[in-house]
Amino acid sequence: MGLKEYASKRKFEKTPEPKPCLPHEGNQLIFVVHKHAARALHYDLRLELEGVLKSWAVPRGPSLEPSVKRLAVMVEDHPLAYKDFEGVIPAGNYGAGSVIIWDRGVYRHPAARDRNESEQLLLAGLRKGDLKLVLEGEKLRGEFALVKTGKDGKSWLLLKKKDRHATSGDILRENRSVVSDRTLEEVFAVEPGESSGQKKIEQIRLREAMEGAELKEAPLGPMPHAIRPMLATLVREPFDHPDWLFEMKWDGYRAVAEIRDGEVALYSRNLLPLEQKFSSVTEALRKLRFDAVLDGEIVVVDDRGHPDFQLLQNYRKSGGGHLLYYVFDLLYFQGHDLTGLPLLSRKELLKKILPSAPRIRFSDHVRQDGVLFFHVVKEKGLEGIIAKHARSPYQMGRRSRLWLKVKTQLTQEGVIAGFTQPRGGRRHFGTLVLGVYQGDELVYIGHSGGGFSGKDLEEIRERLEPLIQKECPFKVAPKTNAPATWVRPELVCEVALSGWTEDAIMRQPVFLRLREDKAAGEVVREGA
Repeated sequence: MGLKEYASKRKFEKTPEPKPCLPHEGNQLIFVVHKHAARALHYDLRLELEGVLKSWAVPRGPSLEPSVKRLAVMVEDHPLAYKDFEGVIPAGNYGAGSVIIWDRGVYRHPAARDRNESEQLLLAGLRKGDLKLVLEGEKLRGEFALVKTGKDGKSWLLLKKKDRHATSGDILRENRSVVSDRTLEEVFAVEPGESSGQKKIEQIRLREAMEGAELKEAPLGPMPHAIRPMLATLVREPFDHPDWLFEMKWDGYRAVAEIRDGEVALYSRNLLPLEQKFSSVTEALRKLRFDAVLDGEIVVVDDRGHPDFQLLQNYRKSGGGHLLYYVFDLLYFQGHDLTGLPLLSRKELLKKILPSAPRIRFSDHVRQDGVLFFHVVKEKGLEGIIAKHARSPYQMGRRSRLWLKVKTQLTQEGVIAGFTQPRGGRRHFGTLVLGVYQGDELVYIGHSGGGFSGKDLEEIRERLEPLIQKECPFKVAPKTNAPATWVRPELVCEVALSGWTEDAIMRQPVFLRLREDKAAGEVVREGA
């Protein structure tokens, strides 16, 4: 084929690729495999023959599994100097994108005794369309075959022969250069003049995620809809364990995002739509270039980066603080159901694909050191941590002991079942009468009269007024410290408390906030 076609496709004053040059013959034939993030991520297998590198593009990369056949498309010959090329082909050039030397070494025909005989047998195999070769690289070792298919002369299959180097393991997980130890992303990121290439880096991450072992282990399936998220069980003390991950407990609205063909459904844990309420998050999600289902928390952080629930509740009116969607799980991606994968695999895949966007953040974690992490969170005055078993599957709609939450302050959600008359100079109401569900029954847990501002008293009374009813929501009306007015049990609030009595009544409950993101029927006693 020669190097005429190679040269005609390139403007060497604009690309760092080597010009055609005279070959330097060695004692052994060399091969190189480039990993190339052009318009499509692929691998290029290059074999030294007749003073050039005969080249095949392998879209899905080589495999060490004998039962796997990989398409290899023959492309133009490359100069021998290309064996050392690694870097970035600038935009506007043929094959623009980053390139690494994924593997390299020497190779021979399996029946040859020296270089000359090897080359003769290899050339004969090339002409016949049945090329047998033994690779001695850093990643690829043992006998392979290239077999021509079809009539176009370009389509081949790359096969691994059965030998001691054959394995069912995924060699493509080793994604670093054997020369520089850099990934495609790292090569692109440090290249001078490419500092504005965040979009390209995101494309590389997405392509590598698509070829990763995590996705190959996930079954194909339709995108799930109207997901009830997996919930954590309250425990009192933090702990250390090498098999557990520890995340921030974000003080916000739990939110699931379904992304398909650029359309976004964003909703709360009780399936209330959030697209309009947090439209800037919706717009950021709409720009993602993949189909996925994400699980995370919508928060508003202050200037210190601390989540502030009050700012979140008032965000549509005030616009104060910084609105963010912290994503901590990936349930579905590009046609694959990921819920059966281990949590750590889901998070690794999520970190690869999630772009750096103004409103979207990856919710990271620490491993093993839960106690130290908890104390750091507590010192900063934050809500707590979530502990998750690294191998936990995603159990939709279930509260699991594979996910645990540890709070820096003891709190409890309560369904507002009624309110008492105010005393003294207080207006609107005195206390809120609260309950939780045990099965289908609403059970009394106490009443809260502290922690309300004047504005809270007025707004809560306005919300309760249309819910007033004569019938008590409890089977047995509890004793209250003043006459009670009963309401339909629909509103949910959160209180801080010092503990529980033996009769399962809250000690010293103090109102914190209404929880509009929580459905009344979901409210149970924490730790019960």
